Amino acid sequence: MLDSLPYGALVFLAVVLGLAPFFPMPHLLEKLIMLKNGTLAKPIDIFDLLMHATPVILLIAKLVKDYVLTPAP
Repeated sequence: MLDSLPYGALVFLAVVLGLAPFFPMPHLLEKLIMLKNGTLAKPIDIFDLLMHATPVILLIAKLVKDYVLTPAP
């Protein structure tokens, strides 16, 4: 599945969804702080964290698969 996702789209989605909304604080950062503080309890907050983090997680997984797990030629 990761092979079919282009890097450009993943980077774009990771930046846009990771930083949206741009003001006053990105949701991803806000939810990660809530997770660290132990206040991430509402289902909507958990869904919001997953939605904003999914492109970042997919991008990291694709990078690891392509550059760490794949042997160099």
